[in-house]
Amino acid sequence: MADAELEGRDLGVRRGYRVIFSGIGLSLRRGELLQVMGPNGAGKSSLLRVLSSLMPPAEGNLCWRGRPVRAGDPVYLGRLAYLGHTNGIYPDLSSIENLQFAARMAGQRPTAEAARHALSQLGLGGVADTPVRTLSQGQRRRVALARLALAPCELWLLDEPLTSLDEASSASFDALLANHLRDGGMAVIATHRLLRADAGVLDIART
Repeated sequence: MADAELEGRDLGVRRGYRVIFSGIGLSLRRGELLQVMGPNGAGKSSLLRVLSSLMPPAEGNLCWRGRPVRAGDPVYLGRLAYLGHTNGIYPDLSSIENLQFAARMAGQRPTAEAARHALSQLGLGGVADTPVRTLSQGQRRRVALARLALAPCELWLLDEPLTSLDEASSASFDALLANHLRDGGMAVIATHRLLRADAGVLDIART
């Protein structure tokens, strides 16, 4: 549609001769969340990798603001934040050092105060200077999610962000997501459970 920021048309992915999914269509506007659901192996992670331009689709095309997205497109990559199954953090760095490093890789120079504030939004203010290798799996996941608060991007592509999170941590993420959407951000989230009843749902197993 004309006012869609992100649009996928007839997207398909194959592994060898096996079709993982085909004919996927989606569109996303400012302030919208799309929840991608389906059983393990249905292709949720593969779809996110296609949307992040890390993997080209076997068929169909992806457009950002009406223009085709090519693999490694620096303009598009500068607009999105991608979080996969792995946290992508360094165990020998502290929580705050991980955030600052990730921000620098994205071309940003946040202050230590800004990094600490981002960690505090995920309930990690007390472990800002703690090496990540000493943290629990849930805390490590929250360090990865704190990057979303530190270096805001228009589009979030998140693969099971609530993995290893307890109820309080999940609530912190929900608040972060709500603020992102309220400010006009967008998100595509692969999830096993419905995060918001008022948001769009794509059941990838039924396409």
